[in-house]
Amino acid sequence: MKRINEYKKLFGAEQDMSLKALKSSYRNLVKEWHPDKFQAGDEKAIEAELKSRQIIDAYHFLVSIAPETKAANLDDFNTTIATPIMDWQHKGLLLEVTFLDGNTYEFFGVNKALYIKFSQSDKQTRFGKRNIFNSFTYRKIKKSEVEA
Repeated sequence: MKRINEYKKLFGAEQDMSLKALKSSYRNLVKEWHPDKFQAGDEKAIEAELKSRQIIDAYHFLVSIAPETKAANLDDFNTTIATPIMDWQHKGLLLEVTFLDGNTYEFFGVNKALYIKFSQSDKQTRFGKRNIFNSFTYRKIKKSEVEA
């Protein structure tokens, strides 16, 4: 959640931004902080390099959790969460779940108590569907590999 709030603050968004507004804000920030805008060896050039990397990372992250992106990928998400869970790990408030079909999703804001219930459940997929998968902000981080 801290990462989401930090990135939204960078883009000046209080709530969910539309993809169009996000793209516009991204372009303006990149123009402002592009490293080629500053002289080589200048302190501002180094700062601009770091800031531009942060802006690019934030843009891709916010696009991946945008409502339009979620709506476009809802069928794939529903298909994936119906498959068995292969692996999971929890760090802070982040739960990373890898499904048997090869897709991996991050769920933000999952507290330790809920994670413990999830990991001790007889059927993680069923518990996840009821308590986690549709209740928390998520994003797809790894796509399934297609075998030839």
